[in-house]
Amino acid sequence: MVKQERAARTRQALVRAAAEVFARDGFVMASLSSISKKAGVSNGALHFHFESKQALARAVADEAAAIVRTLAAPARSGAADPLQRLVDATHALMGRLEHDVVLRAGFELGTGSPRRSDSPDLRGQWQMWVEGVLKDAEREGALAADVSAADACVAVVAATVGFEQLGAQDRTWRSPATLVQFWDLLLPRLASAQTLRALVSGGTPAAAPERT
Repeated sequence: MVKQERAARTRQALVRAAAEVFARDGFVMASLSSISKKAGVSNGALHFHFESKQALARAVADEAAAIVRTLAAPARSGAADPLQRLVDATHALMGRLEHDVVLRAGFELGTGSPRRSDSPDLRGQWQMWVEGVLKDAEREGALAADVSAADACVAVVAATVGFEQLGAQDRTWRSPATLVQFWDLLLPRLASAQTLRALVSGGTPAAAPERT
């Protein structure tokens, strides 16, 4: 049991170290020696857990994908209205991106870097969730009469993915203030009048990101 726990800790240290190096240097320039040094383990220990840099990248991407699923899960938000769930999820995602290098690296690995066909597509995963929530909003009459879920999805996904990418260079793009500006602009066009009155563009308490 002690050996298993030690192995699990080493593996997690390697995943986090790989995320930090991938986020800093990019996948192509990252070296296994810099990752093992960052994790405080030998190259032999690294190869015991991961056969290649690609395998490490897959582990980082898998963990980042699990984070996105957790942040986007409607059941975790506690908000009854689908549009509030959507607002809350965007705040949670941007807040987690600010504090979690594994999530940042997971998104980076899908941008301009070689990605294995079986690796999770974080942006595609996010898009599917946004589509589902907006379809719920459409069915429940929460959208404005002349707004479709498909059209709303284009705007929300384009903006949030843009914030994620721009935030890599300028953190203000991921800030709560930027999201509030976005939702203050979009919600009056997106939501029905009755729904709009109850929405909080700054997110509800459930939107607070988990820190790691």
